[in-house]
Amino acid sequence: MTRNLDIALLRTFATVADQRSMTRASERLHLTQGAISQQIARLEGMVGDALLLRDPRGLRLTPAGERLLRRVRPLIAANDEIWSEIEGGVASGPVRLGLPFDLIGPCFASALKEYCEAFPRIDLSLTCASSPDLLDLIGEGRIDIAVVEEETGSASGETLAIDRLVWVSARAGQAPLRSPLPISLVAETCVFRPAVLAALAQAERASRMVFENGGLDATRTMVRMDMAVSAWLATTVPADLDIVAPDAGLPPLPSYAITLHRADGARGAAFDELVRTLREAMARPRLAA
Repeated sequence: MTRNLDIALLRTFATVADQRSMTRASERLHLTQGAISQQIARLEGMVGDALLLRDPRGLRLTPAGERLLRRVRPLIAANDEIWSEIEGGVASGPVRLGLPFDLIGPCFASALKEYCEAFPRIDLSLTCASSPDLLDLIGEGRIDIAVVEEETGSASGETLAIDRLVWVSARAGQAPLRSPLPISLVAETCVFRPAVLAALAQAERASRMVFENGGLDATRTMVRMDMAVSAWLATTVPADLDIVAPDAGLPPLPSYAITLHRADGARGAAFDELVRTLREAMARPRLAA
């Protein structure tokens, strides 16, 4: 069988790998699941090995699939950039992006690095702030694109993912058992603050703020020292901290939507490519920082 590169075939494989679901990949690619299955089978025939396996949580890559995915991402990006130049729409110019402190590391760091390498003529600037502050900056026209966290019932942007808010403590920490409950949040404007305080009030659990407005690293340090608990999205909890078990007596917290917002004037290839990058980054499996 001829092994000529087929970018469309490789793009289908990369999308299925990112989504870990034929259904979601079908929606993203506007293809039937049968068509996607045929394309994956064709690619596996060319490679001579299985690329994807099913498990209870969805699809996962085989070792051969992981090796291929690492190779195809730069090819797809290079293909897109070449055609953009040929069509006269080369991505270039300034782009101002806003991200919350807790999402940049676990969700977007590697994707933004790939974006800057693929589109060197784009001048990307990054602002990190709390979600409410980022929404203000979008409204004021001071940033072009923002990813923010919003309670699921009031989310106003394009939803990229849904994640649950959890209590976080030091490994085998005692802070969750103290009364009043010591809490550390990243900033006074932290989007999780109202939900945290409302849940504690409803549960009639006394609490006190022991530290905020010191930034993400400072909050993480406070929790590691077992001086406080904090609230994080489940997929962003650092590996050296614990998600507090339900039997610890802390009230449940709501889920949050991770949403994308784009200013009215943010139009053109540079912005389109960044939006695509952010969507794909949220579709990838993530590891907490």
